Amino acid sequence: MEKVSTSSEKNEAHGELRSYIAFDQPELVNLSAALSHEFLSTNHSGGYMSTTSALCNTRKYHGLMVLPLENFGGDRHVLLSTLDETIAVDGKEFHLGVRRFPGVYEPRGHKYLVSFRLAPTPTFVYRVGDVLIRKELLFAHTKEHLLVRYTLLEGRGPLRLTIRPFLAFRNSHALARANMNAEVHFTPVPNGTSGCLYPGFPTLYMQTNVASEYVHAPDWHYNVEYSEEYKRGYDCHEDLFVPGYFTCALREGRPLVFSAATQVCNPRLLLRDFNGELARRPPRDTFANTLQAAAEQFLADRRRSMYIVAGYPWFGRWGRDTLIALPGLTLPLGRVDCFEKVLTSLVKEMRGGLLPNMGRSDAPAFNSVDAPLWFFRAVEEYCDYMGDCARAWKLWGKALREIFERLSGDGLLPFSIGMRPNGLIWAGEPGVALTWMDAVVNGCPVTPRTGFDVEINALWFNAIRFMQRMYSALGKPGEAERMALLADRVQASFAATFWLPQKGYLADYVDERGANPYVRPNQLLAVSLPASPLTAEQQAGVFEAVRRELYTPLGLRTLSPKNPSYHPHYEGGQVARDEAYHQGTIWPWWLWEYLCAARRVKGEHEGEVVARQILETMAREMHCYGLGTIGEVFDGDPPHAHGGAYAQAWSVAAVMRIAESVHPELFAGAQMGGEV
Repeated sequence: MEKVSTSSEKNEAHGELRSYIAFDQPELVNLSAALSHEFLSTNHSGGYMSTTSALCNTRKYHGLMVLPLENFGGDRHVLLSTLDETIAVDGKEFHLGVRRFPGVYEPRGHKYLVSFRLAPTPTFVYRVGDVLIRKELLFAHTKEHLLVRYTLLEGRGPLRLTIRPFLAFRNSHALARANMNAEVHFTPVPNGTSGCLYPGFPTLYMQTNVASEYVHAPDWHYNVEYSEEYKRGYDCHEDLFVPGYFTCALREGRPLVFSAATQVCNPRLLLRDFNGELARRPPRDTFANTLQAAAEQFLADRRRSMYIVAGYPWFGRWGRDTLIALPGLTLPLGRVDCFEKVLTSLVKEMRGGLLPNMGRSDAPAFNSVDAPLWFFRAVEEYCDYMGDCARAWKLWGKALREIFERLSGDGLLPFSIGMRPNGLIWAGEPGVALTWMDAVVNGCPVTPRTGFDVEINALWFNAIRFMQRMYSALGKPGEAERMALLADRVQASFAATFWLPQKGYLADYVDERGANPYVRPNQLLAVSLPASPLTAEQQAGVFEAVRRELYTPLGLRTLSPKNPSYHPHYEGGQVARDEAYHQGTIWPWWLWEYLCAARRVKGEHEGEVVARQILETMAREMHCYGLGTIGEVFDGDPPHAHGGAYAQAWSVAAVMRIAESVHPELFAGAQMGGEV
């Protein structure tokens, strides 16, 4: 790993801060390469901007202003899709935008790009003859406000700059079509215009910091094409609305700021606002601080509640993902306040011992057997971090007791979830997928795991031992003894149920037909969690099976390549991808559990070797696909192509934890900065 630097170096030519993620002209004029790199900037309130390093949208989820709207259940909506700029040099017009239509890219402004820097905020530099222009995109922290600063670095001014906003005003999962219902009449505001295409949406105010001419010329641009949606088997064409255009004079030494916000701004303050927001951006000039910035992007503070976005660009909040990712995204940075607020917000939505798994805030789904069990693990990690259990019990003790009593009681939870006489948790009914392996095709789970699932019962055993420890610390010996007796029963049943002596590892699940012997990563939790129900010899057997057949430095395969059901590639339409999702595809979130298991079985020295291999791999990975972050999945077979969401919370959390465990000083004293 590199030596961590705390200073930001300057690019002497144009005063640019050093960026860990940067591309120069050769990578940018190569359009296929530039389109493969996507960047993300969030406002810490659930909104984001995202596109490619060519500034060409390749997904329906891309946009410069994508916001969660309470009027629509908190779903994210694309308001501003992109901006197209044209500059006039020596009487000729040059178009800086890039957009794809069926069979053609037009305009092709990427050919003028000479550099891209991710930090301190996404920054692009264009050269047209003797003219050099810098464009900086900044999404304000905790606000619904995009600021774009244009600076003339070289060349005689003033130059005429024309800016055309392309509006979508639609759900991020949908596509817009030209229609007669859009409100095309806009209202003048100081140095700009404002409008709202449809009822229920916020008004979008578009303004400039200097005097500009806005010409209202409403028009639809048809059949904009998103290449990534085409590859994924979805509808990939949409129509975008351009209300008109701004014409401004760009002068050397006088930056121009374009603003798009959901409330009217004072034009005279826009440059000050930009500089203030820019100053809040943390440095991203090393692997460590770029990783920290990636972690902070998933936290969404909605004032009265806080949640974790499971992944960008299409995932919302998921209970399971939240509980797995939360410790890694917050505790290495000392963000106890965020940990508490996220967990408390989630617990408020608990129903009958189950935590919400997914869905809109006004209609969540309670279809996860493991979310309640990961809740125990998250609280346990909080207690370990804090050094005692008292505050955790005060905040979440009632929820812990309710979940435990519901799972261990005589009655069953929905989907037949509950403890059986042997002490183990049984879960599932035909047609439903309740574990993290939850892909469903045509109403049938791809990995049907009804019965006793190995990771569910590893989590259950660990939860009981944690409750035993907590009750002891709280001075409740009777309750602690009750937990100890149950834990002993579960431990005996676990080995008798899951251990496959002929194979030397654990069954993935056990149902009425017997044990499923597929080699999957789920069994690793019986080794990686603090309380293991296995003997040292059994732990070694499990770890060796996983190491031999599933481990890569990018993550763990979800199925052994030796299995006939193994899918080597995650690609194609939704059905093809769902069939491969948990049938060999690599998931990085398992890396932390793998490292914990390696340290337990092989010792600290071997663990150190594994950790450094993972970190070196991920340091390279942050320059690909999702820039400065870590994605959801990879192909099971080499060269392990990227797939899924380009920024995934539990992937980043796993690498955060690995980095902090190897270099505790990396995040010491870290404070939440502005968004990147």
